Amino acid sequence: MELGQTIQRVADMKFVLYHRPLHPELFYIHKNHHLHRPSYQADIWVMGLSHVCTVESAGRYVTEATTDDLEVLPQNGLITSFQFRGERDHLEEFEDGMRYILSTQVERMNQNLFHASHRDLIRYAGSRGMLVKFDDWTDEEDLPPFTFIDWEARNQELHIQAFHAFPADYTIVKTQSIFEVGKRKN
Repeated sequence: MELGQTIQRVADMKFVLYHRPLHPELFYIHKNHHLHRPSYQADIWVMGLSHVCTVESAGRYVTEATTDDLEVLPQNGLITSFQFRGERDHLEEFEDGMRYILSTQVERMNQNLFHASHRDLIRYAGSRGMLVKFDDWTDEEDLPPFTFIDWEARNQELHIQAFHAFPADYTIVKTQSIFEVGKRKN
């Protein structure tokens, strides 16, 4: 089964970083966006309550992914992986001149704060980025789970903010990433 076809549990969510692209056939992609800048191009995919972002510059790749199933992903090119817990920062500097900076947060809230955050993020997503709500993964009275990804494409950098909302747990998993393409080292 492709990743992203069924609702994920926040407790199962993991982060992976690759120094290569991942094949789209591994995933059920609900929505995607392609960015093109003179110094790089990027693909952003939403697969359920997870995402993939791949940045390519002069034949060099960095791919981040959030997933609930590492078993179907390749080991080739894997740089790091970890379970989402609390807050975490990560920096990766590649010999080919690319650089990757990540900050993650698993924010557990009370019901009122979660409802307000859910409403505010959906409202904000109405004018920016990419929002995918999963109404069919919830009861009529409950808030729908969603993934919202926003980006800022600069000349040599791509900034990605991803929000994955898990209403059953009153939790939002947030990632903030910076992909710096830099120059190839000799």
